[in-house]
Amino acid sequence: MSSDVFTSRPAAVSAEEFRGACGRFPTGVTIATVFDSDGQPHGLTVSSFTSVSLAPPLISICLGHAITLIDTFRAASFFGINVLGEEQQPLSDRFARKGLNRFEGVAWAPGKNNVPLLDGVLAAIECQVENRIPVGDHDIFIGRMVATRVREGAPLLHFCGAYRKLQL
Repeated sequence: MSSDVFTSRPAAVSAEEFRGACGRFPTGVTIATVFDSDGQPHGLTVSSFTSVSLAPPLISICLGHAITLIDTFRAASFFGINVLGEEQQPLSDRFARKGLNRFEGVAWAPGKNNVPLLDGVLAAIECQVENRIPVGDHDIFIGRMVATRVREGAPLLHFCGAYRKLQL
């Protein structure tokens, strides 16, 4: 093994190649939620959600620097994760769109730690911000799970740019 230091990096893949490769990994669909400083609920569809640690119970989400809610999430001490069931594709679509009040007409309630939680989701998770790491064009938010509620059901999945259903 050589102790030589690499002075150059391999050629980067294009954004299209990156999306194509990462899109081959099936993900669940979530809606991340937060209150702003005026007490108004906000949220957006997020597929970059993962468990990080069992002890302590940590999860992560990744939010792009260009999203309009990035500063609202950066300022918050708590955020919510709402794991969608397969029948909740309209919620995913709604929270992915810009230019509308995403919470208008949507059933939700504040959780124990004052985060907006959507009714009827497979899992409603309340997280205290443990850490935020700016990397590339995203921030990685590490959240400590402080409360949760779950229900039975099949998940809403995303694979290769389209919604999918779990086949049992």
